[in-house]
Amino acid sequence: MMWRRDFITLLGGAAAAWPLAARAQPAALPVIGFLSPGSPKSDTGRMSAVRRGLRETGYIEDQNYAIEYRGAQDKLDLLPALAADLVSRGVALIVTVATPATLAAKAATTTIPIIFILCVHPVQLSLGTSLNRPGGNITGVRTLNVAVIGKRVELLHELLPTAGVIAFLANQRLYAGRNESTERVSA
Repeated sequence: MMWRRDFITLLGGAAAAWPLAARAQPAALPVIGFLSPGSPKSDTGRMSAVRRGLRETGYIEDQNYAIEYRGAQDKLDLLPALAADLVSRGVALIVTVATPATLAAKAATTTIPIIFILCVHPVQLSLGTSLNRPGGNITGVRTLNVAVIGKRVELLHELLPTAGVIAFLANQRLYAGRNESTERVSA
């Protein structure tokens, strides 16, 4: 009789623990949302750089984190919906490429950290209070620095002293902020 009671107790304990074991699944990896006005092809270099930087600090994709890519295929009006989708998926971080993607991410969340690449005038666009201490949930790298355009033109003039006209071509919609005018620099 003793073994029967022990067996029933053991069976009852196993039955009670089984649902807990069935529900115990590995923890989900943190997801980095990558939001761009471009396409996977146009962002290959940037995605590689993000992965390389993470790898250099010990993070390996599909082991420590996952990436969810959202590209607007140069249709900027899609960015708000793509940003909202990343937020609804509960990503841990959003990396944005270019000012329009950063503005869409900012409109979508005030709590998820946002790191921008290629953002023009982040302080003027209220993406942060200052470049060295942005505050809030947004920070990043400002690469189109108007303050050094003169130095860049000077260097170019040294390389090509006989050049009379220097042109800079860019898709202003992708890199400029709202209502920003084009700047003209003469050599």
